[in-house]
Amino acid sequence: MEITLNLDCNDLDRMEAFWSAALHYRRKGAIGPYRSFEPVTGDGPRLILQQVPENKQVKNRLHIDLDHAATFDIEAEADRLVTLGARKVSGVVEEFPGSGWIVMADPEGNEFCVCRG
Repeated sequence: MEITLNLDCNDLDRMEAFWSAALHYRRKGAIGPYRSFEPVTGDGPRLILQQVPENKQVKNRLHIDLDHAATFDIEAEADRLVTLGARKVSGVVEEFPGSGWIVMADPEGNEFCVCRG
């Protein structure tokens, strides 16, 4: 079994630019309102962007975590993602020793986290 993540969006070009750079993914294919992406390294789930007419309205029920080692600088990574069009929703949250995360939102407001530990 493989896992594919599907993300609704309005602006396919903008979201492709953001998520490709954020995740280091490349386009695998496109048809109609769908674009499929895969990791450049070959490791990780496939991502599909699906163009929909409505804007995001409420908090995601499922979100993406970008997981890194405990020593990873998540604040620098969050800053990199901001330059790509994301915004920080929270500062660093540390609920467990040796771990932490920053809640982010992509250019269309979909929440995701940059995590360490």
